[in-house]
Amino acid sequence: MKTASWVLLALVGVLTLGYSLLSTARAYGTYNDRIGGVSIKELSAGRPDVDTAIRARRATAAACSAGFATLFLLISIIPYRRGEVWAWWTLLVGMLVFSVLILLRIPLLGTGLAGSTGGVSAMGSLIFLFFVVVGLALGAGRFRQNA
Repeated sequence: MKTASWVLLALVGVLTLGYSLLSTARAYGTYNDRIGGVSIKELSAGRPDVDTAIRARRATAAACSAGFATLFLLISIIPYRRGEVWAWWTLLVGMLVFSVLILLRIPLLGTGLAGSTGGVSAMGSLIFLFFVVVGLALGAGRFRQNA
């Protein structure tokens, strides 16, 4: 269970990092530059400042996500794998904050679970949260023994 636990958590970190880097590439490039079904070029309609602002916000969000994913991955494969209790709590709290902030889109922006604005959907954050909770549950027994 110990190995399955940290491997699952590391996989979540790798997938999140990969998705973040893909989002960064999309922010800086023109591939799949659609928001809500409309291209950024159409949204900005000849206003280069709008185009730049949208891409910059995307790049910033992707950079924050990549930083979170890197920390999540490194905590999973080093201190969590060693059995340090603080790492268990850090991974749980970090993923809860990540998920809650994304899920706030539903009541505050009315996006629904699937969303269509790019980035991680509310459903995607629930899927990530599910796998993190399963991964942490698989290793919970050894942390109770260490406490």
